[in-house]
Amino acid sequence: MSFDKLSAYTRREFIHAGLVLASASVMLPSFLQRSALAMAPKGGTTSIPGVPEDRVLVVIQLSGGNDGLNTVVPFGDGNYYKARPGIGIKEDRVLKLGKNTEVGLHPSLSGLADLYNDGQLTLIQGVGYPNPNRSHFKSMDIWHTADTDASGDGWLGRYFDAECCGFGKGESGTIEKPKGDPNPQIGIAVGREAPLAMKGRVVIPISFESAELFRWTGRDVDENLGDAYQRISNAGMQETMDPESNAGFLTRTALDAQVSSATIRRAVATKPRVQYPDGELSRQLQMVASMIAAGLKTRVYYVSLGGFDTHSGQGGENGRHANLLRFFGSALKAFYQDLKAQGNDQRVLTMSFSEFGRRVGQNASQGTDHGTAAPMFLAGPMVKAGIHNAHPSLTDLDQGDLKYGIDFRTVYAAVLDSWLKTDSRKVLDGSFTPAKVLRV
Repeated sequence: MSFDKLSAYTRREFIHAGLVLASASVMLPSFLQRSALAMAPKGGTTSIPGVPEDRVLVVIQLSGGNDGLNTVVPFGDGNYYKARPGIGIKEDRVLKLGKNTEVGLHPSLSGLADLYNDGQLTLIQGVGYPNPNRSHFKSMDIWHTADTDASGDGWLGRYFDAECCGFGKGESGTIEKPKGDPNPQIGIAVGREAPLAMKGRVVIPISFESAELFRWTGRDVDENLGDAYQRISNAGMQETMDPESNAGFLTRTALDAQVSSATIRRAVATKPRVQYPDGELSRQLQMVASMIAAGLKTRVYYVSLGGFDTHSGQGGENGRHANLLRFFGSALKAFYQDLKAQGNDQRVLTMSFSEFGRRVGQNASQGTDHGTAAPMFLAGPMVKAGIHNAHPSLTDLDQGDLKYGIDFRTVYAAVLDSWLKTDSRKVLDGSFTPAKVLRV
């Protein structure tokens, strides 16, 4: 088998977290014992100094361009109601945030309001980037790559490549051996495919829609990737397998994948500690909470909620947008209730974003068109709770759109530097002053 074919399997290696094969360890060649043991759930610190392994980041993507003005409502500005006579949220229905007399939350976001009142929510206003792009695909790629040219690898993929795995590329472009942790912590995306944000040059994340669909399918791909565990068990204590050989490589990869698949499916199948509301985002976050409870080594999970492209029939207090916000707020609240019941809430930071906001004025179809700046949310006990940054002006506009007040990469920098304890300059390929949104 050629190295090119082997490389394909390398980029599909599954997460190194899960079951310790203690009963079989005496029968495994030593390099396979190390592989199996590396998948054991554990806490504490990684093999990389200064990196706290017990911290988790969960990213929630609101796809389609969430209308920030009806999410965080500037009820204290009369220009908001002039621009949105049909879909504006009436002031007496806005969920007030403490003593703030300028902005509040959409009435469907009671879940977020509860987190805010509990000191577990930071609302970051007017987030965007220079020369904003109003294309869904281009703008999403900009957020995913943390590059206004929308080029390169995903920002979280670069994080995994550089900090978790220590992999690099040699001058010839070939993959070098690990320089850091030889058992990388691979990210998990709940969905049909992994987002660009999580794809690096070396590490490719796991993605699956449901536990039922996530199973080891090695036999379906290649007969050489059959029941690796059974093959090694039959070999007894023989140390005849060369770890650098094709057979050794495939066996280790297959073993890792088989064990990881079973572990994740077992974790997701456990019953949550709280009742989650209906909705796709709730289902995804429930799976993430179950994997966290099971002790998987994964440090980044990625989930998404679509449908925010509300060009028509958006509605104000009721309608499509209101329902989407209800799904978002109630799911996030249940997620943190579940984490607290586990004793894991202090470990998990959640960040939500959308590729852009909507225009200030409503359109003729009682909806909103593609805009620019929008709010972000950070949730968890470690956030600096409250409202960060001033709300963008509703009169000083850029071709009818809000002017951004804070670059989204400063939020990424805060997450990387303060929470994941890595050098954001290396990951973001530039220096961005971290937003002061975390207490750690």
